[in-house]
Amino acid sequence: MAKKAKASNSLKNASSSSASTSGKLVLAIKSNEGMKRSLRQTKSRDITKAVQKKNKQKIDAKKPKKPPTAFFYFLEDFRKEFKDQNPDVKSMRDIGKACGEKWKTMTFEEKVQYYDIATEKRAEFDRATTEYNKKMESGEYEETDEESEYDE
Repeated sequence: MAKKAKASNSLKNASSSSASTSGKLVLAIKSNEGMKRSLRQTKSRDITKAVQKKNKQKIDAKKPKKPPTAFFYFLEDFRKEFKDQNPDVKSMRDIGKACGEKWKTMTFEEKVQYYDIATEKRAEFDRATTEYNKKMESGEYEETDEESEYDE
């Protein structure tokens, strides 16, 4: 209530002083709290961006890459067949939709060949990862301060 009383008093003072000078009512409201809040928000946004850039992990080019899933192996084969059957369709979106629909309708027995390829590639990846970790622990691959070609 005290704030309302102060606001109404300031309105009376503003109206009487402005009315005597130009005949127009001018209302000047100063809100330090709102300005402080917006300044804090912009500073917090800047800080988080700086922290995000600092915490961004460097990509190690020597580290093995994860293999694709069974669906991606299927996608390779399906794209070739689909392009042969439909040479007029050039959109990757249409090809992807057709592939997804085909994958959903396939039985497990049809998908097994792709799952087998994916498990073989996953086993190779696991072996390569264990070798990489051993080399990192032994110090064979030394971490350098130079940035990788993949860093921005």
